[in-house]
Amino acid sequence: MSLTDTPQTTRPPRTVAFVAYPGLTLLDLVGPLQVFSALQAAHDGFRVVVMSESRRTMETDTPLSVLPDTTFDQVPDPYAVVVPGGLVPTLTAMADQDLLDRLRRAAADAEIVASVCTGSLLLGAAGLLDGRRATTHWMFRDLLASFGATPVAERWVEDGPCLTAAGVSAGIDMALHLVARMTDERTARGIQLQIEYDPRPPFGGIDWGSVDTERHAPLAQRFLTEALADHPGLLARLHG
Repeated sequence: MSLTDTPQTTRPPRTVAFVAYPGLTLLDLVGPLQVFSALQAAHDGFRVVVMSESRRTMETDTPLSVLPDTTFDQVPDPYAVVVPGGLVPTLTAMADQDLLDRLRRAAADAEIVASVCTGSLLLGAAGLLDGRRATTHWMFRDLLASFGATPVAERWVEDGPCLTAAGVSAGIDMALHLVARMTDERTARGIQLQIEYDPRPPFGGIDWGSVDTERHAPLAQRFLTEALADHPGLLARLHG
């Protein structure tokens, strides 16, 4: 018997769709993807896919590439949409109107719209976070205000159908919360045990009170300027 065995359902499976695009941060994608893949294996009420504009291999921010198993057009009505983040490629994607249009359509009838790290900047650029509380990687959190969102310094933030996670590993926390929301706490705890998610970093937790965010501001600005060199209008908007 699986650690996550739950009562099965006869309703059509709910599709949890992860968005893939070139240059994304791999753990932003595969962290929560692993959580939901465990849910799919234990519960026939869910279907997990990785979708993109086309089914072609694309690079990530590691030497490992990914191959989406489906396209946006093949998933017209996902139950949940999850958007991973990244650095320069993700910041550049804020100006990719084709991608933003696809995100809007995918999110239109979705019960859950989620992001990991700077994936929330893509949701913001698509107009999906206007008036909502949201978070992202701490280096870029203030940019959310340019899209009408209220930046929040939390591990993950839930505001209506939108859930946004902070940097990279926070996506796993958010995904476990979502599993509990979609099913129950017992199922989420079973998956946490199954993937042995019990983080104990060798140097302890981050002391956020001692982090000098201003010291990293020039680096964040450099990434942003590089990413949007061909989109001066958006760059000026984000500069405030």
